[in-house]
Amino acid sequence: MILFFQGEEMISYQPFYDTLFKKGITEYHLIHVEGISAHTLHRIKHGESITTKTLDRLCYILDCDVSDIICHDKSVPEE
Repeated sequence: MILFFQGEEMISYQPFYDTLFKKGITEYHLIHVEGISAHTLHRIKHGESITTKTLDRLCYILDCDVSDIICHDKSVPEE
């Protein structure tokens, strides 16, 4: 799950899926129990941006740090 910036991959949501797996939490649980919208999960799955408010909420729900949800690929040059 990658966020694109001018055609370059920079932000990855792979840690989010790793964290879900480690904690045994499903997308179904996030949607139907925690109230995260399916649209938000769609955005993550397709590497699109999410708000810092959503990021904060996911950290709270998953009891994790931001780095457990996203990571920045430093090998991609920023412009």
